[in-house]
Amino acid sequence: MNTLKTIQTLAKIGKVFSKIIFVCCIVGFCGCIVGIVSLALGAETFKLGGVTIHSMIENEAGMSLPTLYASMAVGLLFCGAEAVLCKFAEAYFKHELADGDPFTLRGAKELLRLGILTVAIPLGTVIVCSIGVAIADNMVPGIDKLSIGEFSSVGLGVMMIVLSLFCRYGAERNEGKPDVCKDQSK
Repeated sequence: MNTLKTIQTLAKIGKVFSKIIFVCCIVGFCGCIVGIVSLALGAETFKLGGVTIHSMIENEAGMSLPTLYASMAVGLLFCGAEAVLCKFAEAYFKHELADGDPFTLRGAKELLRLGILTVAIPLGTVIVCSIGVAIADNMVPGIDKLSIGEFSSVGLGVMMIVLSLFCRYGAERNEGKPDVCKDQSK
């Protein structure tokens, strides 16, 4: 039963990491909103030493204002999407810990859903962001090329889908048998 203890420890770590990453995503989401609003309200208005924030950004960061808006909008969408994904991951880990066994039909179904979402949400976000940036670039010229294709996690999602099949197989094999995992943990 050492392996089960290791799995449960990893599930606890996964649950904690899911919460931490969720909070980080919410902070990033809010930071992007604040950035967009502050640029909209104060890019040309606020001056530091006779220099506007807009010109400081262009000179120091090497980014045009439209590129900065687009970058923050993309960041907003990615942070929101990852926050949703983290909540699903946290729910999976919470249920796995409550069951005390990764080989349950409910756990396998949740892991399958998490794997599908791990592929679909980032991929969908990349597509939406790419379309949005292309439309924005046509409406407001001057948006630099943004690198948004590296945020997809197809490999991780496929791994979760395959792992869910193993968990489902284990659950089906254990159907009708006494709950060995819970009896040993007492």
